[in-house]
Amino acid sequence: MRGTTPAVESLLDGLFGAVGVVDDATAGVDASLANPDAVVVTRHGDRFAPTGWRLGASGAGATGAALAEATERAATAVAAVEQAETVVAHARTELDAARRSETELTRQLDQNDGRMTAASDGLQRVESERRDAAAEAEGLGAHLDELTDRTGREAELVAELETSLPALEAHESDLAERARLMADAREALEALAAEVGALRSDLEMRSVSVVERRQFLSSRLAEVDERLARTAAERDDARGRRILLDAQAVALDGLAVIAASAQEQAGVQLADLRDRRRRQSEATRAVAVELDALRRTRAEAERDLAAVRERLQRVEVESAEVRLRIEAATEALRRDLDCEPATAMATGQPELAEGVTPIARVRELERDLRIMGPINPLALEEFEALSERHEFLQTQLDDVKETRRELNKVIRAIDEEIVNVFAAAFADVSQNFEKLFAALFPGGVGKLRLTAPDDLLVTGIEVEAKPSGKNVKKLSLLSGGERSLAALAFLFSVFRSRPSPFYVMDEVEAALDDVNLHRFLGLVAEFRDEAQFIIVSHQKRTMEAADCLYGVTMQPGGSSKVVSERTVADVGS
Repeated sequence: MRGTTPAVESLLDGLFGAVGVVDDATAGVDASLANPDAVVVTRHGDRFAPTGWRLGASGAGATGAALAEATERAATAVAAVEQAETVVAHARTELDAARRSETELTRQLDQNDGRMTAASDGLQRVESERRDAAAEAEGLGAHLDELTDRTGREAELVAELETSLPALEAHESDLAERARLMADAREALEALAAEVGALRSDLEMRSVSVVERRQFLSSRLAEVDERLARTAAERDDARGRRILLDAQAVALDGLAVIAASAQEQAGVQLADLRDRRRRQSEATRAVAVELDALRRTRAEAERDLAAVRERLQRVEVESAEVRLRIEAATEALRRDLDCEPATAMATGQPELAEGVTPIARVRELERDLRIMGPINPLALEEFEALSERHEFLQTQLDDVKETRRELNKVIRAIDEEIVNVFAAAFADVSQNFEKLFAALFPGGVGKLRLTAPDDLLVTGIEVEAKPSGKNVKKLSLLSGGERSLAALAFLFSVFRSRPSPFYVMDEVEAALDDVNLHRFLGLVAEFRDEAQFIIVSHQKRTMEAADCLYGVTMQPGGSSKVVSERTVADVGS
């Protein structure tokens, strides 16, 4: 239907998909009997349905009722479609709001990361200042105690001198010189008292300043302790791990002692075994020398024996040939001349042509025999064997031809299956690639194109990527980050088309900036509900998005080991 939305078309297919139209009632009865679950109507108003059959020819009859029912259902469907479109529009509005909220939350998250980093630096500075202030307060307290003791001693001395001053004035006439000296001493003591008083005032002011700074640092320390208390569980876990590592270190020390003892025993046994091996090597060399001599003797004897056997074989062959020639001649006499050898030997010499000697005649006859060639008595058996071999090979050839035909059928079936599977997979991957490319490159267009659409067995795949604001399609004209993001779009489109329980990625986001890295992490968050991801990365934000971190470390002079750490969000859950 033209002008209808896909939702309305799917609704109409659901309402009238099982309805068929025929010409007359007879065809309707036949169609209803052939398809009991279908609704069959005729052009004259007859209706055959699983709930019952109705016959009628007027517009106000069963056909009118069916038309009214269909009109009502169509109106209901249109209302449902309008309601669905309203819901979709509302959902799209909510989706836009959610995306804006996600952007704002991402910005706030970045700000919180910066604040957390600054707070960590401030905490370290406060801790350093607290330690410096505590050391300074301890030094000032010791100095203040020393000055307080000195001030007390000087005050006692001044009080003692003031007590003895009236007696010294009564004897002023006799001790004028001593009075002058005492006056000078008093002036010096007063100056010293003034200096001590000024120093005491200065120390009191510095003490008040130190007390105020101590109170400030105490409040900061309480705040720091409150922050550090949040990681108490991690410290307890680290303490448990440290205790476990200490126990393992003690066990390793014990094993090292045992290994050293075993190594020492093994060294003694190794020296003994080396001595035994040396003696055995000497004995082996002596036996090898003797064995070489025996082998040379044996080789000479074998050569002599071979020569004797060869002569014996020649004699046996010649003897066999003589016997065969005698037997052949005897058989020829019996077969051709029908006489025994004794009779043949008793027979006189045949007449020869004039001028022909017996020796020449024999040579002539032997030449004729050589021209005729030897007689093969096993020719019939060889022919039968070759016939059987020919039949066997012919059977094998027929089997090979039949197998070849079957293999060609299997290859064609496999090719068809490969083409079907590849076509379906390419359609899914292409559709998902367009969606994921649009998500990773807002406003961009990405497509997958076959180099040979008519031959899917040898075709290749070309990627067309056109980011927003660029008039390019080839990947070679894009930047490194854009090529990486396009490759990730293709990779995740394959993941979505043919899911797997887990995926392994090695520094795939190394060339991405912050914005593209955020989009990549969004894809990972979308797929992590259906599969597990193992990502090798040096990006801090990628590590923050992980549930568990694994690293490989090596201490100086030691061996590498694997360290694992679960994130705070995962531990809390």
